[in-house]
Amino acid sequence: MKVRVLGCSGAIAKDCRTTSFLIDGDVLVDAGTGVGDLTLEEMKGVDHVLLTHSHLDHIAALPLMIDAIAAQRSAPVQIHALAGTIAAVKAHIFNNVIWPDFSRIPSVEAPFITFHEIEIGQTLEITGKRIEVLPAVHTVPAVGYAIAGGRGSWVFSGDTERNPAFWRRINQMDVAALVIETAFSNREKDLARRSLHLSPLALAEELDCIDRGKAFPIYITHTKPAETELIMSEIQKFDQTQPFGLNVVHDIRWLRAGQEFNL
Repeated sequence: MKVRVLGCSGAIAKDCRTTSFLIDGDVLVDAGTGVGDLTLEEMKGVDHVLLTHSHLDHIAALPLMIDAIAAQRSAPVQIHALAGTIAAVKAHIFNNVIWPDFSRIPSVEAPFITFHEIEIGQTLEITGKRIEVLPAVHTVPAVGYAIAGGRGSWVFSGDTERNPAFWRRINQMDVAALVIETAFSNREKDLARRSLHLSPLALAEELDCIDRGKAFPIYITHTKPAETELIMSEIQKFDQTQPFGLNVVHDIRWLRAGQEFNL
């Protein structure tokens, strides 16, 4: 399994693209502005889109991508998401006001997109990939995903704050890599908590939930561009001291657009 990072920023700026991952060329996990770096041929190869939630930084490129490729495809793009996410996307994006309703164009019988409800705890079988829907704790209905590969699962937290159920499941898995958000620095920790995102302090407490003896690389995503350097410097202190209650020193890295995982 190959995972290509298209975007992993919490907002836009030069060289900062919002969340999207391409899995084996045919599945997108989220559809942020990073999708814009795909060629038309690469976009045409996307058969499925898995959304973590309805916030704009995770869906911004979805209507534009469909517009670019739909007429060149012989089958609809299948969009998988929680019921609440689908309702939000239908009401606020594909509503014939912000964007055409491609679930009814060119016809109800043969639309450009179809929606497919998922549930937390469900395991999907999509184009030969086994994908588990994981819980997330955010301001809107949200999930994370674990995609099984030959060397363990690639796990994405989605946007989340403290999430005990997520860690209980992770501790049962063979994890090859974890991608987890840390949107705000510690100086913005109160804002992070109110918006149900993580700060380095909260991240440290969350990583303390990993069972002793489990070890895998942890990639930080969704940092705000103006705070990325500060966030990473605060996280790097984990390797030097243990002021935040970490039981172990973790292998923590910064995720970058263009990175690829072969699992």
